[in-house]
Order: sequence, then C-alpha cells, then structure tokens
Amino acid sequence: MLVLLGIAVVVFGFVVRANPLLVVMAAAITTGLAAAWTPQADLAIMWLAGVDTLARFGKAFNDNRFISLVWMVLIAIGLLERSGLQERARIVIARIPAATSAGVLWIYLVARQVLSALGLTSLGGHAQMVRPLVAPMAEGAAETKYGPLPDRERFLIRSHAAAVDNIGLFFGEDIFIAIGSILLMVGYLETNGITIAPLQLSVWAIPTAICALAIHSLRLWLLDRHLRRSLSATAVAVA
Repeated sequence: MLVLLGIAVVVFGFVVRANPLLVVMAAAITTGLAAAWTPQADLAIMWLAGVDTLARFGKAFNDNRFISLVWMVLIAIGLLERSGLQERARIVIARIPAATSAGVLWIYLVARQVLSALGLTSLGGHAQMVRPLVAPMAEGAAETKYGPLPDRERFLIRSHAAAVDNIGLFFGEDIFIAIGSILLMVGYLETNGITIAPLQLSVWAIPTAICALAIHSLRLWLLDRHLRRSLSATAVAVA
C-alpha cells in the first residue's frame, strides 16, 4: 500500500498548485522509494532505488527524444508570435472583403480533415496553427466586417477555431489505414478470431467523417449568423 503515496503526492501538489512537472517527478520518486522500502532496508538500498527511478526517467526521455523537436517548434512559433505573426495574419485576411469567420474556419476544417485522412496529422494543431494563424485570421475577418470585437464574441470565435482542429483531426485520421486506432482495432479483432484488413475499417470511417463535416459546417454557419446578428446590433447601439 505504500506505493499509493505517489497518488497522495499528486493530489497534494495539485491542491497547492505546484509546478505539474515537479509534482509528477516527486510522485514518481516517492513511488519508487516506497516500492523499495522494507523494514530491513537501509539507506544504501533506498539510495539505489532513488537512482534507479531517475535512471528510468532518463531512459524514457532518451527513447522519446523526438519530443525535444516539439519544444523547438513551440519556441520557434513563440518567437514568430512575438515578432507579430498574429497581426500579420489579421492584416492578410482583412485584405479579403468577402472573408468571414465561418469561411476561414470551414476552409481549415476541410484541409485538416483531408490531410489527416492522408496521414499528415502533424500539419496542424492548436499550438502550431490555431493559436498563431487560424484564430487570428477568423477574428480579423469578423473585425473587418463589424469593427472591434467584444470579449464574448472573440472567445466564441477562438473556441470554434479550436473545435475545427479537433473535429477535423479526430474524424479524418481514422480514414488513414496506418493510424494507431485502426491498427489497434485490427489487432483486437484478430485476437478474437476475426480477420479484417485495415482498409476495410478505414472505408467505413468515411461516412462518419462526411457526417462530421456536414454537421460542423452547419455549426459554423450558425456561428456566422450569430456574429452577424449580435455584432450588427452592437454597432447600431453604439452609433
């Protein structure tokens, strides 16, 4: 039961709002030390248990060192944002008078879903695309038509920008035959005596993806109608 002390450390760390990375590290070390402790354990054994826990962390990081590339990408995007990437995105979309927030988001939704269906799931994401480009462009389209946005409408547009990325990825990636979820289902069925090709599962994911695209397209149309009504009324009231 002592190994459950790690859970207590996690709960305590989140209650006091400590750094999540430090909380997880402390919980792992606590669990490792608790697992090695016995009434006969001396200081040397506990020391070796702590070193072994840290070694396992190092091995996991080394085995998954590609994660460091993600951090480099995030740093690069942060520098671009600091240099005015979001402002440039707003300026570009402002030069297209016919652009609407829903139109910008719909184009990204289609592109995200199609690319995910081809296995290119990394060409998108909240940190890489939504925050620095998609959301500012959708906001810029609304600002071009209606002027400065109230916080409620601005956050509404941002939430829809995040949603199109999630929906496009979730329903698009299952069409790709080599995605983890498809392979997991194929493996599970094979263990139960059902042999099926990954392509067969992928084909059946297409109708679901089409339905998701149609439903969310309707939601984006409703978003545009809401913005038109609320922001037009706000502009009249201000005038």
